Amino acid sequence: MTPEFLNSVWQIYYYVACFATILFIIKLIIFMFIGGDTEVTTDFNTEFETETSFDFLSLQSVLAFFMGFGWMGYAGLRQLAISQILTLVCAFFVGLIFMFGSAYLMFSVKKLEKNVKKDKKTAIGHTGKSYTNFEPNGSGQVEIEINGQLTVANAVNTQDCTIAAFDLIEVIKVENEVLHIRKKG
Repeated sequence: MTPEFLNSVWQIYYYVACFATILFIIKLIIFMFIGGDTEVTTDFNTEFETETSFDFLSLQSVLAFFMGFGWMGYAGLRQLAISQILTLVCAFFVGLIFMFGSAYLMFSVKKLEKNVKKDKKTAIGHTGKSYTNFEPNGSGQVEIEINGQLTVANAVNTQDCTIAAFDLIEVIKVENEVLHIRKKG
């Protein structure tokens, strides 16, 4: 092999490593500030379900592979002066290690997302506020603490009187995930 060929091979490893590293860092910054999902949920009534699966062949893990592959290839040829075949094999395995490591870390981060299951029966006997006006025996929404979290929930007025918005209410029972309330006081 000629020295010109070796010069071009380590340069390929170097450029692959630089390009993958820059894209990896940009993707990581986006993940940190925006999050893994592009969808934002702001509904009070939504129960959050988190799926902890992580796609192994994600953009992040593929970039991690090329980053590890490129830097090991560059180091093998330029710094360690080992053969091209051994450099290629080592670069491939280091790339796989980076890929598995990145996928594992992203999987672990996804598992940290909060999974909230609201047991509305814990609201029985608690006081809250009417969020909307309730006609006699009508339905609307209330703001009440469920499982230690302030929540807007669907409710039914069990009395023959009107409940105005922001009046204090008390939950007397829960049926089919709907709170049955009465005016407090």
